[in-house]
This record gives sequence, C-alpha cells and structure tokens, in this order.
Amino acid sequence: MTRRYSAEETLEYLLRSSDEDNDAPDDEAVDDTSEEEDCTEAEPDLESDSDEEGPVTYRSKNSKILWSPSPPPQTQGRARAEEVLRNTPGPTRYACARVEDIRSAFELFFTNSIQNILLEMTNLEGRRVYENEWNDIMLEEMQAFVGLLILAGVCKSNNEATRSLWDSEMGRAIFRATMPLKTFHKLSRVVRFDDKTTRHVRRESDKLAPIRNIWEKWVERLPLMYNPGLNVTVDECLVAFRGRCSFKQYIPSKPAKYGIKIWAACDAKTNYCWNMQVYTGKPAGAQPERNLGKRVVMEMTHGLQGHIVTCDSLFTSHALGTELLQKKIKNAWNSAQEQARASKRLDNCKRQGSIFLKVCFHGDTHHRVILC
Repeated sequence: MTRRYSAEETLEYLLRSSDEDNDAPDDEAVDDTSEEEDCTEAEPDLESDSDEEGPVTYRSKNSKILWSPSPPPQTQGRARAEEVLRNTPGPTRYACARVEDIRSAFELFFTNSIQNILLEMTNLEGRRVYENEWNDIMLEEMQAFVGLLILAGVCKSNNEATRSLWDSEMGRAIFRATMPLKTFHKLSRVVRFDDKTTRHVRRESDKLAPIRNIWEKWVERLPLMYNPGLNVTVDECLVAFRGRCSFKQYIPSKPAKYGIKIWAACDAKTNYCWNMQVYTGKPAGAQPERNLGKRVVMEMTHGLQGHIVTCDSLFTSHALGTELLQKKIKNAWNSAQEQARASKRLDNCKRQGSIFLKVCFHGDTHHRVILC
C-alpha cells in the first residue's frame, strides 16, 4: 500500500536530505531545476549527461552549464575572501565623527553643496518669474522652507490645505512663526533643482535632467554613512506618483500601481538604503536593454565584498552569479514561480508515495541548485 506523507513529514525529509550527500544512480531522471535564467538565456531543463564509467552530470537546456551531484572539495583553513566582510556593519567612522545632534545628522545627507544648488537655482527661477519684484532669498530662508515641508510630512498633512496649517485658530503656531503663508506659496512656485532655461538640451540625453545633479550628490552620500551587514537585498520599489512624467511606470502588482520605479540595494537587517538608481526606461527610439537585471545588480553592489546579495528572478542568472563571485560576493535568489513549481512537484511526489530530491553543483565555485 502506498504511504501518504503529511506536510510536516515532507518538510522534515527535505531539510534532512539537503544536508546529506546526494549521490544519485545513473538511471534517475531529473525533471527540472530551480535555477531560472534571465531573458537572455533559455529556461534550464537538465538532462543526464553521464557515461557508464564516468561520474553523473546534468546538462542545462542551453547546453552551456554542466551540473554535478557531487559537491566540490572543501578546503580546510582560513575562510575564503568572499566570506569576509571588509567593514564592520553599522554607521561608519566618518558618520560617527560628525554627528553631534539631529541637525548635524541631517546635514550629513543634505549637504551644504546640495543646499547651495537648491538656493542658486531657486533664486534664478525667482528672477525669471517675478523679474524686478523678486528679492533673492538667503540660505536660512531656504532651510526654513525645507523644514516646514518635512514638518508637514511628520504631521501627516500632505492632503491638508496650507491655509489650515497657517490658520490662527485651527492651525499650528510653528508654521506662522517660521514664515508668512504668502512667502511659502511664493517659494513653492519657484523652487528648482536645475536651470530651467538649459533643461531641454540636457533632457534629450537624460530624462532625469531636472534633478540629476542633486540626486547624484545625495546618492553618493549613502554608502559613506553606513556599512551594510552580511545580507543585502537588491530589488525594485515604486514611489507612488500620478503626475506628468515621461518614465512613469504602471505595475499592477504594486499597491500604488502608478509611480516612479527605483532600483535599491538595502541592508536586510536595518532596511538602510545603501544605493539607489532611478529607472527612466529605454531612450527614445532605442531597443529594449538586454541583461537589464544583471547590469542593475552589478551597479547596485559596486563597492561591496563578502556579502550575500539576495534578489528575485528578474535579476538572477548564472552569468550574474559568476560575476558576483569574482567580486567576492555570493548570490541568493528567490522565485515565486519556481516555488510554485517545486510545491506542485512535491504534491505529485506525495500522491505517488515517494519524494525525489537532488542537490547539484557547478564547477568549483559552489554554485548550487536544488531539484525536486
């Protein structure tokens, strides 16, 4: 009589089997692999490539990758270079030496160079719009304006009318004490991050031209302030936005659905954003970018060593894992599609009264894939 396995017994069997040596006889067939390549490579479909006298091997569907059920030899001694973090996780010495209070911490990211660009471009736009009626604002006024914007966000007043914030009875006194409502409206109209008169020229080659200068200066500060821990995640995030934007994205699986897509590399433990990149889509008239996921991960992890980078199937490929190992970085990935396939295969095995599990390796670089 065929034995039926419970879910707990199946999970226990999988966990126990993954730690054991998984040498398999030559006549066992492998249905599929859990590794999923990106758009440039065919989906792996392993086929036995063994001889009667030679070791068992399995060739991928594109015949470029050869997997073996035997693990590479383990060397004793010091840890490999890719397993050693170069920097202690946490705030950097540079950041710790310069933080004294909340304001100094804020200015580590919103530096004087960024503030000066914002002040210069805002005064330039003010003179263009108001002409002789405009009086150049000082740095303190711009800092007060930015502070009020942040305070409005802290008070969750993004949908509240500015008149109510400055109202003498129902409003908040700090807004009225900082600057008049008329001045706030005036600054809101002319605040700029670049020279609007030359923007159309720069926009022909850079869709992010209106904020490119300040954005790059801000992003380059992120890795200077914090060293990520062992585990780093590279993924996409969608900043909700429904205004006019040439690279606005529609992603129905996201809560906001419409917005600006940003690639981000974050510390998995603290959620600190270590690197960011705005996705502006393909240039006008150009072909879709090949190996987009690989390019994004390589750029997002530039400067890391000894970390484990986790990403989903949009980014992962065998070629990416190989290049990351050359940079002393390990790559782990998760695919909801492959999880569904593995669950279906396990259900079939349970109904048939047997479970098949194989762990395969590629070369001596410790690439590993689990087959069910």
